[in-house]
Amino acid sequence: MSGGPERRDYPTRPWVGIGAIIFEEGPPGEERVLLVRRGKPPREGSWSLPGGAQHIGERAEACARRELFEETGIEAGPLELAAVVDGISRDPDGAVRYHYTIIDFCGRRSGGEARPGDDVAAIAWALPEELPAYDLTPEVLRVIAEARERLRQG
Repeated sequence: MSGGPERRDYPTRPWVGIGAIIFEEGPPGEERVLLVRRGKPPREGSWSLPGGAQHIGERAEACARRELFEETGIEAGPLELAAVVDGISRDPDGAVRYHYTIIDFCGRRSGGEARPGDDVAAIAWALPEELPAYDLTPEVLRVIAEARERLRQG
């Protein structure tokens, strides 16, 4: 047993993060995706998808639903596995400062009142053509596009 909690910065192993890619109807024929602006490090001020760390004993989909509600007040209908992404950040010397293995689920909004909560400073619903204004990472843009396509086919 370890003597204390493991650190998220400069970890000895990857941390499991769970994300939610949630859509709702926008203008006819288009769907908006839910985005959050982080209110705390490591990505404070950055726009991304709702999500966070999985708890010991918590199932992955339950974590996605919990994080979605805690951060945005939104609830989702059925969820599907959308993507698995490695979020690795290095310091100037090349050492791994953060390493998250992120499991993203996708689905559609089923209820709840949108509001920023937990470690989120703001939330937004964005149409595909609005996404460049949020300065999302290439990985986030990729998983949003893949999730949108997966839900269209399903």
